[in-house]
Amino acid sequence: MIHCDNLVKIYKAADLEVVALQGLDLNVEKGELMAIIGNSGSGKSTLLNMLGGLDRPSAGKLLVDGKNLLNFNERDLVKYKRETVGFVWQNNARNLIPYLTALENVELPVLLQGRRKRDRALELLEAVGLGHRSGNKLNQLSGGEQQRVAIAIALANQPKLLLADEPTGSVDSKMANQILDLFRELNRSMGLTVVIVTHDPLLAKKVDRVVAIRDGKTSSEMIRRKSYAEELEELANGLNSEEEESHVEYAVMDKSGRLQIPSSYLESIGASNAQRIRVTVENGRIVLLPPE
Repeated sequence: MIHCDNLVKIYKAADLEVVALQGLDLNVEKGELMAIIGNSGSGKSTLLNMLGGLDRPSAGKLLVDGKNLLNFNERDLVKYKRETVGFVWQNNARNLIPYLTALENVELPVLLQGRRKRDRALELLEAVGLGHRSGNKLNQLSGGEQQRVAIAIALANQPKLLLADEPTGSVDSKMANQILDLFRELNRSMGLTVVIVTHDPLLAKKVDRVVAIRDGKTSSEMIRRKSYAEELEELANGLNSEEEESHVEYAVMDKSGRLQIPSSYLESIGASNAQRIRVTVENGRIVLLPPE
């Protein structure tokens, strides 16, 4: 569904240049449920905006559903945003119109698709568990319910790719759990590819893969050991061990053989501020040592 190869994004303001992405590589399979994490300024939101057609790459390759976004003109971008991708923002003011009901908010994008708006809008609200709140204005809905309406709106154009920017950032942990469960259900029932940018550690327990971005590049990936369904079944049968980590973490190596070592690892060997590090091979393993 997504293929990023040596992706670069440079922002220019007057004489200042900021490199947000520095040759990022990433592949996301169709039907995958994955998260992107990283500190502020790491480039994760820049990547999400480019996947959503809201920003253009400066260099590299960006393919989504077989479409090369670097070759798009403005008309192509509008068509792409209307037919391929759905977007859920953290800030509900960007998702919703406050003086409309939940149903009316969802009807607007459905109307743009030329479909029978009321039936389709009700169907979408039912899909996110809010059919019983369709006639409520936004000020009568909780933050979590408003975010569910926003997800229904993002599904209105029947997208192949759903992007979510900090979707649990403004709700409590219980509601965050429910929203993440909803993403998993939509991923499973509709075959949606879902990419979520988040700071929420709960998410690592829910998604299949977590990609960490640091300094504009993918630095590590966490892959689920067992499927989420298998873990739930083991938990129900009392077989799940809390001591076992749900994911395995891998460092990501680029085509030149470079990788980013987690800072905690470097600190543990006293090399956190070192510009050089010794690399040796011992018993079939690559070993990193602090400078002498």
